[in-house]
Amino acid sequence: MSLKQDLKLFPDAHIVKKSVGLELEVTHILREDEEQVVYFSDLAGFPAVGNLWSTRERVCEALGISREKLPFAILEAIHHPMKEKLTRETDFLPGEVKGFDLRRDLPAPQWYPKEPGRYLTSAIVAAEWDGKRNLSYHRMLILDERRLVARLVPRHLRAMMDAALDRGKEIHVGIFIGAPLPVLLAGAMSLEYDSDELRIAASLTRATTGKALDAVQLGNGILVPSDCEYVMEGRITGELHEEGPFVDGTGTYDKVRMEPVFEVERLYRRPEAVYHLILSGGMEHHTLMGMPREPLIYEAVRRVVPHVQSVRLTEGGSSWLHGVVAIRKQHEGDGKNAIMAALTGHTSMKMVTIVDEDIDIYDDRDVEWAVATRFQADRDLVLIHSAKGSSIDPSAGATTSKMGLDATKTLGHTEFDKPTL
Repeated sequence: MSLKQDLKLFPDAHIVKKSVGLELEVTHILREDEEQVVYFSDLAGFPAVGNLWSTRERVCEALGISREKLPFAILEAIHHPMKEKLTRETDFLPGEVKGFDLRRDLPAPQWYPKEPGRYLTSAIVAAEWDGKRNLSYHRMLILDERRLVARLVPRHLRAMMDAALDRGKEIHVGIFIGAPLPVLLAGAMSLEYDSDELRIAASLTRATTGKALDAVQLGNGILVPSDCEYVMEGRITGELHEEGPFVDGTGTYDKVRMEPVFEVERLYRRPEAVYHLILSGGMEHHTLMGMPREPLIYEAVRRVVPHVQSVRLTEGGSSWLHGVVAIRKQHEGDGKNAIMAALTGHTSMKMVTIVDEDIDIYDDRDVEWAVATRFQADRDLVLIHSAKGSSIDPSAGATTSKMGLDATKTLGHTEFDKPTL
């Protein structure tokens, strides 16, 4: 399924027919209404779409799953991965761009004024090393006609690269843009090193469409989904280059670092390819980054509190740093145990609020009401100092402080209850 077919799901998309440039203009347009899907007929000569998956409701609608059931569907895919279907049929391989120049052949914009150039924000990297496979998002700055520099946080792809370099080898990669939604969600998961996100995406695809996830092998041996708009073959060279500043998920500029360079050897594009734009620091960024982490928080809390109703990483916390968990409390102390477990389940989170199951965690007003009427700081606040946090939190140093708010009712005290009519 192509992005053009995805767009048919949203007939109210805003169509931008005028020619739009690659320096800042696209940012202004997407920020006008981030809940609105925006289709660009001419982004520097290319069709493109942004704000596509900017709301939880739109993701659930496309997958045919309710908001409440989505975390369980993702957990099911994580625990029961499924082998992808290898195929040679794909629209993009016949569309190899000969004599390509990344600066000319990719409509990646410069998003914000202080950024050093044009960034790919929706690119997922597929890699394999020593029998292990990995899918992961990485922001990528275009350096020249064939080179990109990518921010690699110290997770799985970085570990693969380091292991390869230690043996004097390079990591071969596939870089793809415009993949099916289950693949986009799987690529944002941070699981154990042995987990295979492509097979998790295959399981989620089967559960939501009843079909297999087709994958094609690139010339360098890397498997990527067959339904992609743009695909690149390349390698991580071991060369380092300055990367940043870049406006990341918090909506603030991340700092400059020396990061690995990717050498692109082939570029493919499907006929009438639509480039997927993810506004950095915007709602779509938050949705695709945060929502796949919620099931992991759910599972971590469920290990210590049997009845967990729901989990949400809040938009005000960039769907990354703040969360809310609703539980059915059975014992005093369940709220505090849930706090510790939730912070362990998502180590980038620095504030979590635990509420009872009568609170709508998707309603910020209801959550704040629970804090106002069921929380006392001297007994219900948990503080943790000098913990590992998120590298994109501008307020943190080498470590961060974290807090949990136990906004659950005291058992047996009816004064905390909402009145019933």
